[in-house]
Amino acid sequence: MTDYVRWLSDLGMDDVPVVGGKNASLGEMIQNLTHLGVSVPGGFATTADAYREFLAKDGLDERIQTVLDELDVDDVAALAEAGPRIRGWVMEQPFPAGLEAAIDEAYAKLTAEAGTDDVSWAVRSSATAEDLPDASFAGQQETFLNVHGLDNIKHRIKEVFASLFNDRAIAYRVHQGFEHRHVALSAGIQRMVRSDLAASGVMFTLDTESGFRDAVFITASYGLGEMVVQGAVNPDEFYVHKPTLTAGRPAILRRTVGDKAIRMVYSDPEHDAHVKTEPVPEDLRPRFSITDDEVQELAKQAILIEQHYGRPMDVEWAKDGTDGKLYIVQARPETVQSRTGNVIERYILKGKGPVLTTGRSIGNRIGAGVARIVESIADMNKVQPGDVLVTDMTDPDWEPIMKRAAAIVTNRGGRTCHAAIIARELGVPAVVGCNDATDKIVDGQPVTVSCAEGDTGFIYDGQLEFEYKTVELSAMPEIPVKIMMNVGNPDRAFAFAATPNAGIGLARLEFIINNMIGIHPKALLEFDQLPADLKAQIAPRIAAYASPREFYVAKLAEGIATLAAAFAPSAVIVRMSDFKSNEYANLIGGPRYEPEEENPMIGFRGAGRYVAENFRDCFEMECEALKRVRNDMGLTNVEIMIPFVRTLGQAKAVTEALAAQGLERGKDGLRLIMMCELPSNAVLAEEFLEYFDGFSIGSNDMTQLTLGLDRDSSLVAEHFDERDPAVKKMLSMSIAACRAQGKYVGICGQGPSDHKDFADWLLKQGISSISLNPDTVIDTWLYLAEQAKTL
Repeated sequence: MTDYVRWLSDLGMDDVPVVGGKNASLGEMIQNLTHLGVSVPGGFATTADAYREFLAKDGLDERIQTVLDELDVDDVAALAEAGPRIRGWVMEQPFPAGLEAAIDEAYAKLTAEAGTDDVSWAVRSSATAEDLPDASFAGQQETFLNVHGLDNIKHRIKEVFASLFNDRAIAYRVHQGFEHRHVALSAGIQRMVRSDLAASGVMFTLDTESGFRDAVFITASYGLGEMVVQGAVNPDEFYVHKPTLTAGRPAILRRTVGDKAIRMVYSDPEHDAHVKTEPVPEDLRPRFSITDDEVQELAKQAILIEQHYGRPMDVEWAKDGTDGKLYIVQARPETVQSRTGNVIERYILKGKGPVLTTGRSIGNRIGAGVARIVESIADMNKVQPGDVLVTDMTDPDWEPIMKRAAAIVTNRGGRTCHAAIIARELGVPAVVGCNDATDKIVDGQPVTVSCAEGDTGFIYDGQLEFEYKTVELSAMPEIPVKIMMNVGNPDRAFAFAATPNAGIGLARLEFIINNMIGIHPKALLEFDQLPADLKAQIAPRIAAYASPREFYVAKLAEGIATLAAAFAPSAVIVRMSDFKSNEYANLIGGPRYEPEEENPMIGFRGAGRYVAENFRDCFEMECEALKRVRNDMGLTNVEIMIPFVRTLGQAKAVTEALAAQGLERGKDGLRLIMMCELPSNAVLAEEFLEYFDGFSIGSNDMTQLTLGLDRDSSLVAEHFDERDPAVKKMLSMSIAACRAQGKYVGICGQGPSDHKDFADWLLKQGISSISLNPDTVIDTWLYLAEQAKTL
């Protein structure tokens, strides 16, 4: 006798052939993780045998197979004709009597347990071949939400069965090598989580772009989760550091506010879809849709799920607006980054062009081709192999055409939408959530889509040259010096951490201030006194945070923490802000507070700012951010570097100011490093080292000030050379002083990245570490390994 339905609470992963991956996983979590605090709504599932019996009735399965055997899935028109015909046959097919009776009985039991028939249900698909470790089947079968009553549930179950023959699902099975007849479908019936009254989203137990395993990546938006999954909204995004969370400390590394323009909510029961989309109220959009505590609670549940399955996971979650609880509604293996091996891919843009638009980058790659604006599935034939697909929202229905594209660009969507998942799986670079791509890009225009520059993806006018190379990490030789990296962009931290390294030798706060904050610190401290027009410009940027000051401190801490977590336990040397006055003036509100200097390069900057009365409160915010990362989060691999210390008096004053702010040299292992970049630093190296634990040589400023030339001036640029004997003399004195005192000495200037022979000279001088631009690490490392053979 056919086993028609099974209760989710009785299922486990051994039941994938019976109820498919999704339903088996729900049962696995209910049985094994409920007692640990992972909440999964219960329900029942129809079985694969029930589905097969349904299709076998009156030879329907043979009719379907005949059509599929003759179908070329790459013929979009033929696929668009065959799919609807098959689905029509399925909807017309009556249930076998045994299946109908089993559904009736299971539903009666559910409503009896609920104590009322006025309950809404989700009817989800679960394929017996889905969610395997090497295939995602992302978004291919249907999910129906807010389903009321037995008759509606039966109708939706039949629609779930029919969805196995969606055009996208048919094409995906062929391309992945799955036999159609070997895949069966189960329908899962679960009580709805009322996230229409709250929020929902997706989370991954690794970074989806780099494969970094120590972070949980969470997306969140208002309303039911379909908007996030489909890519119809740009959601909030959060990164949580697993080791810090496990240690019981605050662990959120990054927070990014999405625009969350629409949400899906319940509609009237008589409405055919039972759900509708509506605009999110304007006042809610610039705020986070969930709290920090909820972010961390979700991350804890994600880690428990990952630990149970023993592999990276892709998890859907929902917050119930009635009971306030967080629920897990789906978990499947992550299928792209967890397959990557011990090889680093590097795409490097050789030039830049005008930027047409930007969005969230997917895939760390670069693609170029002719742009094709596609407004609907009917226009997909416009896209030829090598073209760039540009559309409002790349629906997974379009998988047959996505594989042709050199790159994909969408107006809407976040980094966990199904379109992004498919793009990653296909190895196609994609930029999602541009908002205006279909307006800013012209059909037929040659473009370059770059996802190789961090979290932001750029669409450039014209087909630009780019370089591609791979590096086998196991082949890296030993060398007698530590190779560190200059990394200021937290967006790139996880990806760069995969390159062989001994940590970050220079993390510039200026990058974080410029790109993650964009507002002068004084304008935030004096927000209430600003004119109305400036307030209006700043207010939307800071709305998600408790106060203007908190925005500044929190964003700094987020950037620093991301860099620290990516490279832990290796040292991350964070240089406190070293903007010149003209650079600070470029920030929002900056002209109100900055002097006009004839030569800002040697003006009001570095340590001199920190101890100046009119900048002291800004310096204190930087100190507070560093304390949060080191003291609260426990990321004590962060070390502090002070730039442009002109005199011994400044050295003494700034170290005392740090100690007064709770950043005392030596306490909790804190090392203070000084940028050695002025001739005075080299001449008085022994004396400066009384206040610091070592030097990091800034060869750019040292060259400028030793040779007396402005490195920003093209008129004298030809004379700028770190290898000049006078500059080398300064560096040699500095290195010798540090070695004599047994203190750290590294270099973080541009010189070793530009000149391998200069790196070789530094190696022979006995420098402790060389900090390089990430794209030069591998080549310089291999060069130094060869040179070391002659030492």
